Amino acid sequence: MGHHHHDKQNKSEQAAGAGAGEWRNEEKHHKHMEQLAQLGAAAAGAYAVHEKHKAKKDPKHARSHRIKEEIAATIAAGSAGFAIHEHHKTKEAKKHGHQHHH
Repeated sequence: MGHHHHDKQNKSEQAAGAGAGEWRNEEKHHKHMEQLAQLGAAAAGAYAVHEKHKAKKDPKHARSHRIKEEIAATIAAGSAGFAIHEHHKTKEAKKHGHQHHH
């Protein structure tokens, strides 16, 4: 009878461990997405600065460069916002993972 109780305990511990593992995987996923969004924001921001510089150097096509600059700046802002969103999701997954771990 004691052996049977031990099996039940192991199964519940395994289930709790699997839940914590899922939260860890989710935490890693959100962290990865946050890093990609930060990279996208940096790249789009750099491109916006580049187009701003080109608009000054190439007055003949300044309007086109300003449009590209605005688009890149909008993408940079959106990517930065998404990075913040993913940062909060990472913290939430981390918090839930620690709660299940105890």
